[in-house]
Amino acid sequence: MLKVLVVEDDFSISSAISYALEREGYTVRTASDGEKALEKAEVFKPDVIILDIMMPKMNGYEVFRKLNQKERPRVLLLTVKNDIVDKVLGLELGADDYMTKPFDIREVLARVKVLYRRSHFTNSNNSENEKVTIEMGGLSIELHSRTVRMDVQELDLTLKEFDLLVELACNPDRVYSRKVLLKKVWDIHYAGGTRTVDIHIQRLRKKLGRWQGLIQTINGIGYKFITKPLDNE
Repeated sequence: MLKVLVVEDDFSISSAISYALEREGYTVRTASDGEKALEKAEVFKPDVIILDIMMPKMNGYEVFRKLNQKERPRVLLLTVKNDIVDKVLGLELGADDYMTKPFDIREVLARVKVLYRRSHFTNSNNSENEKVTIEMGGLSIELHSRTVRMDVQELDLTLKEFDLLVELACNPDRVYSRKVLLKKVWDIHYAGGTRTVDIHIQRLRKKLGRWQGLIQTINGIGYKFITKPLDNE
């Protein structure tokens, strides 16, 4: 049973979303501010959080940062602003999706279903990613458990960092444009720029340490995963 936490200080919006989700058979809890959201997330352990940005006590960005990034649920951000800066910030923090108010409840339901599928049917279940484990020397990517180990030590990757690494590693030597990665990993078309991809690549490389050269930059295009890292990459 899909569990959804709706974090929204506007009672009319929160009630409408909750009612629609419950009609679909989901288990729903609500929170009207950021502090309550963190408390309920810890106890309820939702699969998806619908998180409003503008809230009292603690805004949605602060709530997102305080969530356990290793085990956090999928997050759909809600904002009243149609500002590209807000969207970029949300994606750069690692949010899975966003919607701008006002919105159609049917679209909210559709987005939640997509996030749920991505949470429970990850890349490890796709026919194009049949390998359970990808290994290169001391680097091991375990798809089913969603863990990455470097020289036996497990790396602390966020959900999006892991998804990005798997997409690249399962298709070695394929050159990905930033827009294609944004679509495949974040499942969105984004016409406002692709800085989000670059930032996640930078963070991922830093965590990969001496194996960061496996992700190669293709100038003017994007990135690709190579089986033999370059010494200076």
